[in-house]
Amino acid sequence: MPPLRVLVIDDELGIREGCRRALTPHGFEVDVAENGPAGLRKLREAHFDILLLDAMLPGMTGLQVLEQVRQEHPDLICIIITGYATVELAVQAIRQGAHDFIAKPFTAEMLLQVISRELERQRLQREARRVQQLEEEARELVRAKAELEKLDAVEGRFMLTMVHILRAPVAVMQNYIQLIRKGYVPAEEQPEMLERIEQRAGELLTTLDDLLLLAYLKERVGAQDVETVSLADVLESILPAMSERAQQRQIQLQVEIHDRPAVRINPNHLKALWSHLLDNAIRYTPPGGQMRVAISTDPAGKQAVGAVSDTGIGIAVDDIPRIFEEFFRTEEAKRMQETGTGLGLSIVRQVLEIYGGSIEVESEAGQGSTFRFRLPLAESEVVNP
Repeated sequence: MPPLRVLVIDDELGIREGCRRALTPHGFEVDVAENGPAGLRKLREAHFDILLLDAMLPGMTGLQVLEQVRQEHPDLICIIITGYATVELAVQAIRQGAHDFIAKPFTAEMLLQVISRELERQRLQREARRVQQLEEEARELVRAKAELEKLDAVEGRFMLTMVHILRAPVAVMQNYIQLIRKGYVPAEEQPEMLERIEQRAGELLTTLDDLLLLAYLKERVGAQDVETVSLADVLESILPAMSERAQQRQIQLQVEIHDRPAVRINPNHLKALWSHLLDNAIRYTPPGGQMRVAISTDPAGKQAVGAVSDTGIGIAVDDIPRIFEEFFRTEEAKRMQETGTGLGLSIVRQVLEIYGGSIEVESEAGQGSTFRFRLPLAESEVVNP
């Protein structure tokens, strides 16, 4: 361990040399200065652990030196040296940041005692700070442990839900296949049963595709493959298939493209966003209902706006905060559609978060829903129809 360095600032040669003689034999490295400016210069040029400062320096007073020392070297131990007639001045110096004072004349033993006391006090302060830091680290570890336990619980629920969702179609397919293999299904009924198996297999693949896409989105896979694309172009690429599904369910689909705003996004992510919003509207709108899809630019001209409205089952007020949770489906949705992953809106939210977008939901149970999302425009570009 390197020796502790002491700087003595005193205009009396006897005090300066006396301090050097008293401290050097005890392993201290001592330097001296005869006035305030010289002492401040030495403090700036080298590191010191202890400052012995005369309170009554000529020119620049000890209090003026002390004020500057406290600003530039807050951790330096500063001990005031004062004559018997200036004890009050020393007390004032302590109020201004000095650690202790020693009155002239003093012995080597007195000087060593004062310095040892301040070094011990500094050691205890450092130890207290270290203990406080350790306590804070311990609290952080407790908090981190609690967060990990919470994540473990969430992961456990996620796995249970996922297993339940994946197991159902697999179990149905297995039962159908066993019935056919054991000869319990007449030949004329087998095509219908095989069609059901195929339907269940499709549901399983859809669930797996949604899980894979959500996992990729969470890891930002593909988020760098952005292009400037038109909101309307991507919508129009999926409209034929969606229109056919809506027609099959006797749902009237209306499309309103007021302008064609362009955004910077991975086209596949934008396609997934549109697909899941339209799929939900078709799924949960009864036959004879209506859907409306609209694209516009917000009045401020900084965001592209897409909206999907329906006259479907709607969402209860209490359920709206949860609809973007993974696997969440309202009880009304489960009654209307037995199958469903509950991942569509989670995917929508994840896409919007990646690209700095947002989504608003307006809904009332039994009255339908409107999902309105916003994405930043690509360089404020709008392509007119």
